[in-house]
Amino acid sequence: MSTVLEKPRPEPVRSDKEWLAEADLIISALEAGTPPVPDNRRRHPRRRCRVIADLRLFSDPPGTPRWRLFTRDVSVRGVGFVTRDRLPLGYGGIIELPGPNGRVMSIQGTLFRCREIGNGWYEGALYFNREQWPFAPE
Repeated sequence: MSTVLEKPRPEPVRSDKEWLAEADLIISALEAGTPPVPDNRRRHPRRRCRVIADLRLFSDPPGTPRWRLFTRDVSVRGVGFVTRDRLPLGYGGIIELPGPNGRVMSIQGTLFRCREIGNGWYEGALYFNREQWPFAPE
């Protein structure tokens, strides 16, 4: 008697709009779990920034698709995000995201956090190698 192995079903193709809606839900849940008076010891304040960003790691082979990130907040020193991918800590790369004026900025940075938060989503942060003053609070 032979056993038939079923192939895993491929994940359906989804648009950025669908992913962004799910990412917004995940980010809202993360924010709901934040204490009302957070212990914020950061030198540079963060501001809300929900945009789609792409990350290319310097270690990625040529032709590798970029990593898709959904940003939560940004400061002059870094960006917080959620993603569907587990990213390698300590790796450097270039993130492309819209700046405050809407123009796409390419910024070098280093991944310093990426942890699983459930349902195949990860929460992380990328530290900018140089301060990005366009993201300073107004």
